[in-house]
Amino acid sequence: APVKSGMSHAYSTVESFEEIALDYTTTITPLKKLFLPVRETLLTFDTETNDVTEYSEPVAPCVVFGAHACDINALNSLDLVFRDGPYPDPYYTARRNATLIVGISCMPTDTCFCHLWGSDEARFGYDLFLQDLGDRFWVSISSVAAAEVLEESTTLREATDEDRAAFAAATRRRNEAFSSDIPFVQDVAMLMDTYHSDPFWAELGSRCLNCTACASVCPTCMCFDIVDELAFDGKTGERVREWDCCTNPQFATVAGGHNFRPSERERVRHRMYHKLNGFKEKHGSMLCVGCGRCVDACKTGINPIEVLKFFDE
Repeated sequence: APVKSGMSHAYSTVESFEEIALDYTTTITPLKKLFLPVRETLLTFDTETNDVTEYSEPVAPCVVFGAHACDINALNSLDLVFRDGPYPDPYYTARRNATLIVGISCMPTDTCFCHLWGSDEARFGYDLFLQDLGDRFWVSISSVAAAEVLEESTTLREATDEDRAAFAAATRRRNEAFSSDIPFVQDVAMLMDTYHSDPFWAELGSRCLNCTACASVCPTCMCFDIVDELAFDGKTGERVREWDCCTNPQFATVAGGHNFRPSERERVRHRMYHKLNGFKEKHGSMLCVGCGRCVDACKTGINPIEVLKFFDE
């Protein structure tokens, strides 16, 4: 659940409800770290015997309590790649299937733009979703397991006209709270193609520090590297998967030393292109969910809002 962490919030294991901060804005790191760890062992090997052993940590049942709609939609995008695609990832799938997701409503900050991509509402991907109405919660139920939890733990009642009016009012307040400084631009995916060679990308890329902070906080960045690490005995080792980022200077380097994206301009443009065009072409939705984490994380102002402002101008 989200808990207070310094000046911000983070998802952490909790022992009591008093630890949970349901009025949080955005967590520092996204939910993806629970399903796609920063670093995980895939297998172990022995070079002397040529033995290879699949490795996986036990997956315990888990409840994520207090996820915002943008993070739930981000998980839905990751599901398309790691769980629902032609080659499901067994590690991700095991964690995802063992997790109950309880979402909760939120109010946007100045850097939120989830409403532009339709990520301000979670239509699926959760088990329960709670809309805070002040003295009560409007509860949406999306799974049998969640319904059973509610039946065993509390007494529900059907929503009244008064409840529906309060729900509509809360939705209006949220919609009106989004920053008007972030422009709404139609056909962003098409514009990414139209302005593919524009000097704008050179200017944006010139700011990049190659720090990969954007990918570390992004809830949908899914790039990873796989490395074989030999133990000190020189005989055994393990194959490890760890987060990577397409803005990493070596990310597109192949055997022979050729780098398909040697400049910051090409790398930054590629990252934005995947978020705002490539993923949508294949899966029908933006890969960016407008959570605003990268806006805060990038110290040089490289983020999708800058792209929207460019298109708007």
